[in-house]
Amino acid sequence: MSIKDELEQVKQELSSDEKLLEQAFHLEKFFKKYKLPIIAATALLIIAFAGYKVNNYLANQKLEKANSALLTLQKNPKDANALEQLKSNNPKLYALYSYSIAANSGNKDALAKIDASSDMLKDIIQYHIGVLSNTPKESKYYPDLSSIEKAYLLIKNGKKSEAKNILTTIPKTSPAAPVARLLEHYTITK
Repeated sequence: MSIKDELEQVKQELSSDEKLLEQAFHLEKFFKKYKLPIIAATALLIIAFAGYKVNNYLANQKLEKANSALLTLQKNPKDANALEQLKSNNPKLYALYSYSIAANSGNKDALAKIDASSDMLKDIIQYHIGVLSNTPKESKYYPDLSSIEKAYLLIKNGKKSEAKNILTTIPKTSPAAPVARLLEHYTITK
């Protein structure tokens, strides 16, 4: 290798080192210029992440308390402390539990007092109140079940042909179809 080639190689190395140093100076200048916004954005990200984690932790704690209260209520339905814990930690689960207790006891007044937050639970409660009152209301979530209940009440009151007309409207693909066919058969035999 000649001296000229070696000089050229050293020149290139110095040129690349110079470029690297130049980039470092630009980066330092950029950081000095935007130091506060960079630190603020970093701090904001850290705070947001910490807030997210704390929020998830607190939500999980509430769910665990509600689940524990529900398990206690299943063992001892008269535990007022567990009932209050369930109500304060998970109002939707409390409404569902209240529905379950009221429906199993057949208590129309207790069913009417339930504060249901979901449309589906409201619909089921109204349907159940209607069944207990012998005036079933049409359920938008369970229309076939509503039809079977109406048909049953018509059969009970001796109106078999009206009941049969209602039962024939239930599609054969419905999960309630076997019950409808049994009731339809009952209208023929009795």
